[in-house]
Amino acid sequence: MQERKVEVAIIGAGSAGLSAWRAAREHSDKVVVIDAGPLGTTCARVGCMPSKLLIAAADAAHRAQHAGAFGIDVQGVRIDGRRVMQRVKSERDRFVGFVLEDMDRSIEDENLLCGRARFVADGVLRVQGPGLDVQVQAERIVIATGSRPDAPAAWRSALGERLIVNDDVFDWTDLPASVAVIGTGVLGQEIAQALHRLGVRVRLLGRGAGVGPLTDPALAALAGELFDAALPLHREAELLDLARDGDGVSLHWRTPGGEHRERFDFLLAATGRRANIDVLGLENTSLPLDAHGTPRFDPLTLQVEGAPVFIAGDANRDRPLLHEAADEGRIAGGNAGRWPALEQGLRRTPLTIAFCEPQIAIAGQSHTALRAAHTAFATGAVSFVDQGRSRVMGVNAGALHVYATPDSRRLLGAEMLGPAAEHIGHLLAWSVQRGETVDTALEQPFYHPVIEEGLRTALRDLRRKLDTATPCEGCTPGD
Repeated sequence: MQERKVEVAIIGAGSAGLSAWRAAREHSDKVVVIDAGPLGTTCARVGCMPSKLLIAAADAAHRAQHAGAFGIDVQGVRIDGRRVMQRVKSERDRFVGFVLEDMDRSIEDENLLCGRARFVADGVLRVQGPGLDVQVQAERIVIATGSRPDAPAAWRSALGERLIVNDDVFDWTDLPASVAVIGTGVLGQEIAQALHRLGVRVRLLGRGAGVGPLTDPALAALAGELFDAALPLHREAELLDLARDGDGVSLHWRTPGGEHRERFDFLLAATGRRANIDVLGLENTSLPLDAHGTPRFDPLTLQVEGAPVFIAGDANRDRPLLHEAADEGRIAGGNAGRWPALEQGLRRTPLTIAFCEPQIAIAGQSHTALRAAHTAFATGAVSFVDQGRSRVMGVNAGALHVYATPDSRRLLGAEMLGPAAEHIGHLLAWSVQRGETVDTALEQPFYHPVIEEGLRTALRDLRRKLDTATPCEGCTPGD
């Protein structure tokens, strides 16, 4: 076994790890990146990009099939699953290639260890891979190991390769005839709707009454209604039994409407993700762990309590989103590089987007977060049912709620279900981060006719409520 001493070791070459590498190298030349592969980041390989490619194909099919609303009859729409998946994988590979090219340019071969890292003691890692067995003694360490889909072991035992996770979808060469999706979070919702629009027989099952990330009760209820109509959705579903059935899967579940039995080609488990820290040998260190086995850390510096160790990205379970992972990697890598001096990094306004239809966005503080903090706030609302440009485009569904504090009139956050939520969510996140008030936001230009005029309507409603002292939510702590 070889031995190597470095100033900074970064475990993981995903979005957080690569950002950490760039930041650490500004302070030290003795930095290594360790990754067991495959390289290319979760986002590019099996996450953000291939899922949006699948959604883009589904949206194209949906528009063709529903062009009749505009007086345009499209005849003979045929979805070629092989060509759909060929484009998804081809474009996915291009995105992965860009990441690999950037790594080749920025990381010297001797500073990239392709193997699996495991702590053997504080500050000491053993890295093993094909033809590699090296013990790395690092003065500082960044844990940026990401996360992986988590599915119950009992399901895997019962179903074998007929149980899949979202990563597996992007290995398909053709679309299957049928898929059951369990989990109504963002991943389950996006993939289920995309497959449904591409002609796959889909059932989306969720344990709760909600679907997607919305926390505002009125919007969550509206989301249930709209997605009930948009795809075969079974909310409040209790899974009674699952079994392998030849080259497929048999499911038995119960909803408030009764019991259901159906056979599918695959069961896709969209039941959450697990941080990749359980294989790091943290038990061999003195790092303090929380109830989930995650090292306790400062969210502003990313330092693990009392140690020259930093944790960034999905590994810390804080904000599992790519832009947050990149920010956290930059903070963690910079602090590891400049150790023992530490700087609090910029934590941006929270922003969550779901690329279903209608789209979902949460910008700034959510309704639940405001209530939990006993923050007094007023709500401005708009429905997109009669919003001008939305009706023109035939996407007039959903609503937007904007929140502001009564005393300073400062914007706190918003939740939205509707057209162009990915864009309006950005506008609102920028306004919240700049500390804008309702009044300064309304001073900005709004072109006509655009969907963003719906945002102006919600802001005007919010201003009216603040001006007329309309009772606000959360005005009484614990209400």
